[in-house]
Amino acid sequence: MRVTKRTNIAMRVLMYCAANKDRLVTKSEIAERCNASENHLAQVVNQLGQLGYLATHRGRNGGLELGRAAAAIRIGEVFRALEAPVPIAECFADVDNTCPLTAHCRLRVALRDAAESFYAHLDEITLDALLCDNAPLEALLTPVSCTR
Repeated sequence: MRVTKRTNIAMRVLMYCAANKDRLVTKSEIAERCNASENHLAQVVNQLGQLGYLATHRGRNGGLELGRAAAAIRIGEVFRALEAPVPIAECFADVDNTCPLTAHCRLRVALRDAAESFYAHLDEITLDALLCDNAPLEALLTPVSCTR
């Protein structure tokens, strides 16, 4: 299974906001620190805002912050929301599925079960857990070292 670029960027954004929870952050600083295109980032930020993971504030002193506590954000939930539209294999696609085996294929069932196990494992992990006691990551994500 391969994680899409959108989900990868979304996780960087969420981790950056969690590491800088005491202030609003900007898309440009996230793009610079997380090595992401501002165009991709803008699309991802918009989607994360619509899903309630981010709160966005417009204007001169605007920026981004988490829409809820890092401890309340489950990674599996984020992955499901962002990866769900992408079929894991051709046979999972609503359109463009040309596989004649789909109706009776056990591989399809095995892949579905494996994907669900993947998400279930990520459901056990919170955004906060990715940063808690992870000083090297926090140092990469924060302009000034902060204590959690």
